[in-house]
Amino acid sequence: MKIVIIEDEQFTAEDLASVITELRDNYEVVKILSSVAEAKKYFSQHNDFNLIFSDIHLGDGLSFEIFRAIPLRSPVIFCTAYDNYAIEAFKANGIDYVLKPVNRKNILEAIEKFERLNAPVVEVNPLMTELLELFKHKSSQKISRSILVHSKDKIIPIKLEDIAVFFIRNEITSILDFNSKVHSINETLEEIELFEMPDFFRANRQFIVNRKAVRDVSQHFARKLALNLSVPFTEQIIVSKEKTPLFLKWLKNS
Repeated sequence: MKIVIIEDEQFTAEDLASVITELRDNYEVVKILSSVAEAKKYFSQHNDFNLIFSDIHLGDGLSFEIFRAIPLRSPVIFCTAYDNYAIEAFKANGIDYVLKPVNRKNILEAIEKFERLNAPVVEVNPLMTELLELFKHKSSQKISRSILVHSKDKIIPIKLEDIAVFFIRNEITSILDFNSKVHSINETLEEIELFEMPDFFRANRQFIVNRKAVRDVSQHFARKLALNLSVPFTEQIIVSKEKTPLFLKWLKNS
């Protein structure tokens, strides 16, 4: 059984591939794709696979755009941090899903469901068109121009344009504003990514950075990039070599 994974976080993709092949020794991950653009190019030239595991929110768009553009007929199992409105849509159309963070139990259940269905051919394009419109609608409802932070007995709104970096430190999600103040927040980075924020980029698992905060970029070991910020920040923010093309495109166009 040949598997394709669409996931822009390298470690997440590698972990998923490892779990799949450990659970089924006759499953082979033939390709890992990290962006909408890369997936469109690959699928336009290849169709020798049986099943797709796909993240939804990629660095250059929603994975639904891939399936709307390319006439694929392979079943898709989505790995998603999105909430129940999407999950219900998947259920209604017979496409399975795995909630992030993924684990062996959830992956096994998804594979078993795929096998019970005897790998049916699925016409995904009409569904992807519908779900893409659904996500666009939901995203517009989720637009947030401010983040709420708690300070003693007060709740303070901080505008997105005043935030330099979203980051995780000691398992707590925080923000650094352009006044060099740090505030903890309740949202996870995955939830933050649901906001409409074209001026922000998810550099890696720990950091989402504002374009205005990026002073310049340095070459780092193994073709990675190190971000130099315009505000004091103790941690070093590294962009992986896999994300470098997307980051440079974002840096140029934002």
